[in-house]
Amino acid sequence: MTTALPLRSRPPAATAGRAFLPVLVGVTLVVSIISSLGAPLLPSVAEALSVSLSSAQWSLTAALLAGAVAAPVLGRLGDGPHRRKAILGVLAVVTAGGIVAGAAGSLPLLIVGRVLQGIGLGLAPIAMASARDHLPAERVPAAIGLLSVSGATGVGAGYPISGLIAERFDVYVAFYFGAVLSAAAFAAAFLVIPRSRATATVPLDVPGALVGGLGVVALLIGVGQGAQWGWLSPAVLGCFAVAAVVLASWVRLQLRLDNPLVDLRQLRHRAVLGADFAALLLGTALYMFLTVVTEFVQTPSRVGFGFDASTLVAGLCLVPFSITSLTASRVVGALARRFGTPAVLATGSLAIAAGGAFFALVHDALWEAFAAMGLLGVGFGFTFAAIPGLIARSVPDREVGSAMGFYQVIRSIGFSVGSAFVASVLAAHEVAGASFPSVGGYTLALWIGAGICAAAALVALLFAPRGAEGPPSPEQERAARDDAELASAGIAEG
Repeated sequence: MTTALPLRSRPPAATAGRAFLPVLVGVTLVVSIISSLGAPLLPSVAEALSVSLSSAQWSLTAALLAGAVAAPVLGRLGDGPHRRKAILGVLAVVTAGGIVAGAAGSLPLLIVGRVLQGIGLGLAPIAMASARDHLPAERVPAAIGLLSVSGATGVGAGYPISGLIAERFDVYVAFYFGAVLSAAAFAAAFLVIPRSRATATVPLDVPGALVGGLGVVALLIGVGQGAQWGWLSPAVLGCFAVAAVVLASWVRLQLRLDNPLVDLRQLRHRAVLGADFAALLLGTALYMFLTVVTEFVQTPSRVGFGFDASTLVAGLCLVPFSITSLTASRVVGALARRFGTPAVLATGSLAIAAGGAFFALVHDALWEAFAAMGLLGVGFGFTFAAIPGLIARSVPDREVGSAMGFYQVIRSIGFSVGSAFVASVLAAHEVAGASFPSVGGYTLALWIGAGICAAAALVALLFAPRGAEGPPSPEQERAARDDAELASAGIAEG
């Protein structure tokens, strides 16, 4: 939830050595590695721990949830005098998480390690805030762009690299690999990153973080266990009831505070409400599709479907996604000027729905998985680049930072919900005596994801700003593109 200081009010640049920007890039790459230790490794996790795929999915869901809760907290710390301490503290926690995950002999211990690693998903906004604070004003836009590209391309390379390590050694070595990288980033950050120049401290809403986190955890448990416990079972209904009560209390708490963790007042803007709703839906669909495709291609073909793909090949399936999403995000500004941002958002949502529907109908050859991920990348590149610009032009300038911060939180929650929900869908279609779902479970999840994206397209059109939409400024286009590059990799930027 960091916001850039206006260039005209930014004080003279502090001394930052030549290694400063490379170290920030390294910190962002650590976030990329954390993101890549996700969906493609789930079958390996399930095999190593002798658990079902739906159970192994919690190692991904837990990391995403930790990132969703940590992002606004770290964003607030990134705007104050404790930025350097926050960066070092998070890198230390991430390193410890990698060691715990690498040594885990049980699923609960692995989940603990992944939670610690997931906290690092909030590092990207702090790295960008540090660049804004310590680099000369004329270098900041290029530096932010470099950090964004590093994050997106790092994930594109991280998926096959982590898959190769898991294939050649085992999945635990992949987690140790992440720990080594984060430890190296800690050492470099300790030596290079200077203290923040900010002196004012904005109160940190600790109760808001705890209460909000508790509500989301209750919601995810209900969503993730619905199929196994029964959607109308007392346990699942109890989780939903607890989530409703706790989140309602959290909303009241946030609205009462002068400096809330998340500024819910931004939802009074019609276009912001629609954009955030679409972001929630699209974030949910993203991790549904990532999970389905990477697990499907690794399914043994002896059961009548799947391609016997290795973890490396599953990681390579996500490379087209990273490439096409990065490319698509670069043309959104021109498309928005010609057709309007809501039309671009709706078109991107329908492209994602088409990608999901394509793979649900046609999944007889491995190239079809690559093609589907490429099409999904185009759609997510469009949507995640369009939403920030739509929000920025729908609120007063003084509220842009808060509105963007809320969007990041909503989208991150969508990531977590999508991971938990797809686990529930697949668990309901597990083959008796096997550790994998039936082909019907995969296709059902794909159709649900496609339907969610079609709903996002409808939301984009129904909540389109009334009246003429002003063209995006060059700064807004750049910020939207940078955000899309990180978001398409599943990384939140505040």
